[in-house]
Amino acid sequence: MKILLTGASGYLGGKLCNALLLKHGYSVRILVRPTSDLSALPSPTTAGALEIVYGDVTDYQSLLAASSGCQVVFHAAAVVEPWLPDPSKFFSVNVGGLENLLQAVKETKTVKKFIYTSSFFALGPTDGKIADENQVHHENFFCTEYEKSKAVADGIALQAASEGMPIVVVYPGVIYGAGKVTAGNVVAGLLIERFNGRLPGYIGYGNDKFSFTHVDDVVEGHIAAMEKGQPGQRYLLTGENASLMLVFDIAAVIAGTKRPRFNIPLWVIEAYGWVSVLVSRITGKLPLISPPTVHVLRHKWEYSCEKSKRELNYNPRGLKEGLAEVLPWMKDLGLIKY
Repeated sequence: MKILLTGASGYLGGKLCNALLLKHGYSVRILVRPTSDLSALPSPTTAGALEIVYGDVTDYQSLLAASSGCQVVFHAAAVVEPWLPDPSKFFSVNVGGLENLLQAVKETKTVKKFIYTSSFFALGPTDGKIADENQVHHENFFCTEYEKSKAVADGIALQAASEGMPIVVVYPGVIYGAGKVTAGNVVAGLLIERFNGRLPGYIGYGNDKFSFTHVDDVVEGHIAAMEKGQPGQRYLLTGENASLMLVFDIAAVIAGTKRPRFNIPLWVIEAYGWVSVLVSRITGKLPLISPPTVHVLRHKWEYSCEKSKRELNYNPRGLKEGLAEVLPWMKDLGLIKY
């Protein structure tokens, strides 16, 4: 069985590629751009079941060639940022890329299972409740353009499922763990700022809530979705619901350091975000905090993964266990000190 994986150069995609190849022994073809950083992946010489093809999800012909002869597709490629100077990239990649790949799969006619990596953002905020897979984004507002693009793409995926595409949609929560420190690994970025003194207090007053999930658990959830997931079904790959305040408290206990002594109001964070955006437009370096990030923090994003536990045997670890693994890894790399 040949598996096509998009997004293998990213944080989650790279972890998924390694697990498919080295842990589960599958044959994997990855679609990457010529400029992609593949340093976190095994080389084809050491992992003979790895095949690299070059292309882009916005290039239909490259997707058509990449999907040819594959029986399973993992579509994990996405632009994952809270803010970009050119928001059209969210839609050309996150929406257009999915549309292109779905059409390529229809044309090649060999794919038996299509695993699409969506996001909890596609389901929308859960203010006042804990949501499950039945939630559909209310579309009354969007905190970020990323959120909007994933909600639109979610509708496209569900429509494809209704038309007979063997698609399984998975919704990771806030992913954290060892690996690339990218926008997809936002917890690591915040902990780096916290332990290096650039984020001296709590962000807000703990009114935010997110569903945190370890990257290795999300990876195993993806593979379980391929092996056990039913076409047309949606599965939340989330974990412990908690605030960023609790994340910082748990990290302080594990590291044996003091907890933050004060709270930074969100309006201060937002003002800093606007300054960061202005600096970003000059330097070209994307900001860690931007106004859309603060909009997200003003809402709750709590979800239940009970369906995934029942049907996929999904077993996410708690924050305390997960962070106890992450902090020593970050310390060993010199990313943080404690």
